[in-house]
Amino acid sequence: MEGILEQTEGHHMSQQPRLTEAAYQGPALEADRDFYRPIGEQTERREVVGEFTIPIRSGQAWEVPAGHVCRISTVEGPQVGDLNLWNRHDPRERFWASRTRQLQAAHVSTFDRLWSTLPFLRPMATIVGDTLADYGTDPEGGRLHDTLGTRCDPYVSTMLNGVDFDYHCHSNLVRAIFPFGLTEFDVHDVLNVFQCTGLNDNDEYFMKTCPAKPGDHFEFFAEQDLLAALSTCPGGDLSKPMFGEGNEDPVENCHPLRVTVYALPENLLGEWSEPSSPNYRGGHGLKPQAWA
Repeated sequence: MEGILEQTEGHHMSQQPRLTEAAYQGPALEADRDFYRPIGEQTERREVVGEFTIPIRSGQAWEVPAGHVCRISTVEGPQVGDLNLWNRHDPRERFWASRTRQLQAAHVSTFDRLWSTLPFLRPMATIVGDTLADYGTDPEGGRLHDTLGTRCDPYVSTMLNGVDFDYHCHSNLVRAIFPFGLTEFDVHDVLNVFQCTGLNDNDEYFMKTCPAKPGDHFEFFAEQDLLAALSTCPGGDLSKPMFGEGNEDPVENCHPLRVTVYALPENLLGEWSEPSSPNYRGGHGLKPQAWA
């Protein structure tokens, strides 16, 4: 009897879902790789429609039309960039880092999608190129292109270091979006491009030296008309700590980043169309519900 019970229990246990598997699953989260792979790989017939270089400790905002590809690339050396995205026509729809972390991963790469806030909840962009995609997980648990953390800001700098500094990523993004009619309240949690991060044994956030080399790039396909803004982090390659006792200005470790926007040949777009929002038709429980 005990043997039968053990077998039964073992069979029952094997049928239960593993609670450590991804909590959010479903076809809506899976990018069509047969569509996006050629966009990332067939680069020879792209047309450059915009290109500029963002100096160190600065920021710039720009438009990326739907159906175009935007590339962020290192120029002179390793450099972290803090990226914000908005719907160009309605900035209430913007990149949602925490939901992207749940729906995709804490560190994103090729074929992951960058999701927007409620009530829109749809892909804003899909990653189609990443020269550092093979970095994987290093021996200390570091991974690249981080959604765990957010932008550095002058408020934290004042709190932790007692220093006013106007060129943190938050401030760089604020200055970048002013010409587009946006303000500090529109700056939001970022995608830290090229940033190597993880959680240590105490579950604390750490940042490691950026492994990017000149010419490395990260690129995304715009699923809608986007306004993008990027800051070249004042920590540069993050090889020196930015906060705490004994920190020094790492300006010598800072490098520019280049942004290139490409138009694609029509044959690569096929019948692509802008993603729609979920068809939620409820009323958020404003109508009383009898549960029993």
